[in-house]
Amino acid sequence: MKILEKKINEIKIENNQTKQIIDEFSNLDPTSFSSGIMIGRLFNSFYYQHRRILKRNPTDNEFNELVKFLKKELG
Repeated sequence: MKILEKKINEIKIENNQTKQIIDEFSNLDPTSFSSGIMIGRLFNSFYYQHRRILKRNPTDNEFNELVKFLKKELG
């Protein structure tokens, strides 16, 4: 979860590339679009950290923990 918290801060504050993508699609709702990008990046990090570190896919329980975390942080 600490890695995901760090990733949220990176996406929100430090990532000009994400901001550029959001700006390029200004015709879309910027809040929904940026949230979608953030959730996609967090899921990708979550999934590939499991694959890289634990050498397995996340369990259903771990996925549910991710969903709770996202609701808390982004909801």
